[in-house]
Amino acid sequence: MEARTLIERKRDGGRIAPSEWRSLMKAYAAGDVPDYQMAALAMAIFFVGLDRDEIVALTDAMLTSGATLDLDHLRVGRVDKHSTGGVGDKVSLVLAPLAAACGVAVPMMSGRGLGHTGGTLDKLESIPGFRTDLSLAAATTQIESLGCALIGQTREIAPADRKLYALRDATGTVESIPLIAASIMSKKLAEGLTGLVLDVKHGSGAFLPEVERGLELARTMIALGADHGCPVVALLTAMDRPLGRACGNAIEVEESIMALRGEGPSDLMAVTYALGAEMLLLGGAARSRDEARRRMEVAISSGKAAERFQQIIEAQGGNPAVVDDPSLLPQAAECELYLAPRGGVVAQVEPRAIGRGITALGGGRTRVDDIVDPAVGFVITARPGDVVRAGEPLATIFARDPAGIAIGRETLARAIVVADDAEPPLPLISHRVTEAGEERWVDE
Repeated sequence: MEARTLIERKRDGGRIAPSEWRSLMKAYAAGDVPDYQMAALAMAIFFVGLDRDEIVALTDAMLTSGATLDLDHLRVGRVDKHSTGGVGDKVSLVLAPLAAACGVAVPMMSGRGLGHTGGTLDKLESIPGFRTDLSLAAATTQIESLGCALIGQTREIAPADRKLYALRDATGTVESIPLIAASIMSKKLAEGLTGLVLDVKHGSGAFLPEVERGLELARTMIALGADHGCPVVALLTAMDRPLGRACGNAIEVEESIMALRGEGPSDLMAVTYALGAEMLLLGGAARSRDEARRRMEVAISSGKAAERFQQIIEAQGGNPAVVDDPSLLPQAAECELYLAPRGGVVAQVEPRAIGRGITALGGGRTRVDDIVDPAVGFVITARPGDVVRAGEPLATIFARDPAGIAIGRETLARAIVVADDAEPPLPLISHRVTEAGEERWVDE
């Protein structure tokens, strides 16, 4: 197998056979295929695509390039949740301990920031001492005792995908449905799940802005799950504005803690409860959405969910006191209010511009080896449709120095548009997709 031959064949619209995918990804994981050749193949896939059988073969090749979690001995359902990426999307930080507190085992494997979107691992690592690099053995032990482990993709799991994931971010090939689907599902299937819930974003701040492409991605991943005996449910959620108020690593952790105390923003809680209900149903911890919602509300109001997050933080080397005192999280040296430049209606809070602004402040990466500043970001209180007066606070900028404050002002001036009127934002949740088909979401 010569990588160049496969690159040329895919470039010209040909197919790569399952045995060739296995050989290629094994060689890539071993370092025998250089990044520049895999980058060329990723770009060919971006433009030409993969057919259904090729997506299955690529997923299997990445899955079998490493080890898997063995959790079959657990007596509860094993369910994870995955988001396709957004700005201000800290749902995983809330939902993992919440679902675990409700009796579902959650082996949650997450990624770092990709493109303009934030990464769960970067957010977790803003907690002083928190380690996401658990071995599979350590993760298994923690799931047995606490029902949850919040880990990164170790060298043991899908190592071919681990390398390709970082390469896609650096080569402008993130928005490929075959590559997104194979990457997500190879990692999730390696967790030994009995169910998976997907949060597929659409809107201007999503990798796939069009609802039709979001539905296509959902169907692709649901089919991959069905092929491997793992039922998958997907909800399509809005990313035409940030989710919640906090955008940035440490400040999103603080907002997540507030959510676990029952003080989270209404949009964040609505998405969390909707996805959580699907997790509890798949995990056998509830028989209806109403029952699932009640169980989650009780877990939050009783303090059980926040306590479970505290236990997870302590087990993974972090400072559990941040749950009681979020001021122990990294703090920005500079902060400044951003004021409305005129009166009117908030017509837009553009998440892609916000995400890029966080990167410009130092809170994201332009290269794989960039060091992330966990304290920088924005807290945006303005929501599309709000009526505001000139000079009214719309957001707060958190930066490391005065130059960062200036970057923050420029970012928000582009991202937050105040006009005479505004179009209504996208529905927070628009579709529910399963193997049986798709349906419009109806608020219950």
